[in-house]
Amino acid sequence: MIFVLTGNGKGKTTSALGMGIRAAGAGQKVLMVQFLKTSASSENKIIKRIENFDIKTFGRRGFAPFGAKDALLARKGLRFLEKEAEKYKMIIMDEINVALKFNLISGKEVLSFLDAQDNNKHIILTGRSASKDICDKADLITEFKEVKHYFRRGVKAVKGIEY
Repeated sequence: MIFVLTGNGKGKTTSALGMGIRAAGAGQKVLMVQFLKTSASSENKIIKRIENFDIKTFGRRGFAPFGAKDALLARKGLRFLEKEAEKYKMIIMDEINVALKFNLISGKEVLSFLDAQDNNKHIILTGRSASKDICDKADLITEFKEVKHYFRRGVKAVKGIEY
């Protein structure tokens, strides 16, 4: 199955992590590849302690503006997935939709990767602004909608909540 977790609301990565933990608890091998993020996010520390759950990051410190280095890292992340995917029952492609939106990687490459996977694998794609092509390919789409957020009051990102 292909799951798309998108929208401007909080919780896309957290939801994917929950699905990954559930799969790992069921004895399935899980790989989370984080695009546009570094290993500084707190989930990296705990995932490394979970049996059957691997994580790899392909991002740099800071977020935008995006440039050539980000595109290189995104392509490197996808190449890594292409080599490692067969070992895993579940793959989480965290923030891949954002990488696609900013043309850091092509939609054609991601769709080709999805097409190459066997039907017994679950793949989760997270990030705002999921493309129509990705949504058309999905078996399940959940859109997260922001109703209210403390960022709007000037509150900075909170460790353990946002990272």
